[in-house]
Amino acid sequence: MSRLRAALFDMDGTIFDSKIDLAGLRRDLGLPRDGRGILEQILELSPEAQGAGLAALVAAESESAARGEMIPGTNELLAFLGSRGVRCALVTNNSRASIDAMLSRFPLGFDVSLSRDDGPTKPSPALFHLALARLGVAPEEALAIGDAHLDLIAAHAAGVAEIVLVSPQPWVMDFVPADVRFRRAADLHEARAIIDELLC
Repeated sequence: MSRLRAALFDMDGTIFDSKIDLAGLRRDLGLPRDGRGILEQILELSPEAQGAGLAALVAAESESAARGEMIPGTNELLAFLGSRGVRCALVTNNSRASIDAMLSRFPLGFDVSLSRDDGPTKPSPALFHLALARLGVAPEEALAIGDAHLDLIAAHAAGVAEIVLVSPQPWVMDFVPADVRFRRAADLHEARAIIDELLC
């Protein structure tokens, strides 16, 4: 029997095509692409700019939840994991309102779903620790699936056994620590093949 008992999924860019132009939003807010999450950057702005930035982010997320689409292979991967007895959690830096809106459109049946309203955002490992505690699974029995360095860093810090990055953007790789081991997949179908091998 495999030691992997849980899979921790990122949302935007991993299973959900959010349609959010984060690069454009950063430009509008005067924020650099320096490897930090956009929420962390906004919270460092002056009070006035912070309010405007948060409002712009929430508006973009709300539009995303209404317009975004599932990334091909999501349902198949979740069904495959379920058939193998692997419990699944959604762990995102997005808001609770966005998670709930997305899941109302696409009921994916996650065992646990956590947002930035539940604790410190990635790259902090806090949400991964919380997800694992709620699932009753140890980090060494878990797999993380994301698309960005923030997912990778958080999962590694949480002690997650296996990490799969799915179709990361080229700029993301500039912020991936050289000493962190992970597997890379072109899409969720390839991710499923990788996970199938891990479960053997």
